[in-house]
Order: sequence, then structure tokens, then C-alpha cells
Amino acid sequence: MPPKLKTGIYLPNYGPFGDVNTIADLAVEAENAGWDGFFLWDHIAPYDDETGEALPCADPWLALAAAAMRTGSIRLGSTVTPLPRRRPQVLARQTAALDRLSGGRLILGVGIGGGPREWDDLGEEPDLQARGRMLDEGLEVLQGLWSGEPFDFDGEFYHLKNTAFLPRPVQRPRIPVWVGGFWPHQKPFRRMARWDGMFPLFNVFGPEQEPVFEEAVAFVKAERERLGLEGPFEV
Repeated sequence: MPPKLKTGIYLPNYGPFGDVNTIADLAVEAENAGWDGFFLWDHIAPYDDETGEALPCADPWLALAAAAMRTGSIRLGSTVTPLPRRRPQVLARQTAALDRLSGGRLILGVGIGGGPREWDDLGEEPDLQARGRMLDEGLEVLQGLWSGEPFDFDGEFYHLKNTAFLPRPVQRPRIPVWVGGFWPHQKPFRRMARWDGMFPLFNVFGPEQEPVFEEAVAFVKAERERLGLEGPFEV
């Protein structure tokens, strides 16, 4: 029997949703309406495309914590967190705490992010290839710190010595990691195959999206088979 199709809603964390209380209210409504998942974008400096004016913006981790306190079963997460502009050791603390607060309901979506407003203009890394390497290293750091065991890491961007973080997240072997990216760029989709799920994005919509969606899923499936990876994987 094929797995049950689950349904999730995901929202910006800015504009009309740029208020923590509003987001928590909507999470309660989503759970009561039978949705399986509730996810937030992770932006820090959004602007209106037409006027250029700054928009109200809620911190996604505070908002998801508020949602966790008011819900009991719906899965919660980010789609997606640009890990290269987050310190992975800080994100490890935040996500472990939120996973425990929610009783093991957290999913972490990650990507490299886009747009100059939240990168170049804020003094963050502008180079996409460098951000891809930062993402890969940051995920290794997260996984090591979530283990609760002494952890060392010496990479291009991150360096940790004999570091152990407790308490561990509720979920084992780790908080599920979904990787986002635009098809047909293969590099992020190879990255997706190594983790727990994929959040594919496309530049086509409606009926035209179906064949490219199938192509992207088939690519990741083949990559997982090539790597010898088995077990649950979410699309």
C-alpha cells in the first residue's frame, strides 16, 4: 500500500503574516482543519516589490515556538531556512529546543537563499557556490551537535573543538532535514538525496509543472539508489 498523501500549508513570515500571534492563530486553525503540516518561510529583511518599502516580519523560530505551544499534533517547520546566514551552532540550539517543546514535531527545511536584500545588503556571503559549501558544512555541524556527543569539526567555514550540546532533540536519529532548490539545477537535488526529504521549486506552474516535477523526483530517487540510501524519504 502506498504511503498516505499528507497535506501541508506554508506561509511567508512577513506582510500580513509578520506577527507572531497571527501565525500561532493560523497554526491552530490549520491543525483544527486537518492539515498535517504548518511551515513558515524564513526571511529577515523583506520588502514590498512594488513600493520598495520594508514589510513587517516575524522571527520564524519565535513564531514556530508560539505555534508549538498552542498545537498538539501538526508538524511544524521552515521552508526554507537559508542556513548560510545562520550560525549552525545557534540553529542547533534553537531547533533542539523547538523539537523538545513540540514533542518531536519539527522539520527543518534548508537552502542557500536568494536575492541581494538579505545577502549583499546585510553583509552576508553573496557567492552562491560558497553558500552551497556553507550549507553542506552547516548541515554536518547540525547533525553532530544534535547527537549530544562530543563533536569536532574543521571545515572551510566552521570550526568546532570538543563541543557537546545537551539536551538532544526528541527525534532520532535526528530532526528531519528537507533540502530546497530550483529544478533543473542538479547540485541542490543531489544534496536533497543525502538527507530526509526534498522541497523542490520550479519556474513553471499549473499543468506544465507535472512532468518536470516527476523528472525532479526521479532524479533524486536515482541518486539515492546510487548512494545506497534506503528508508523513509519525503517529497
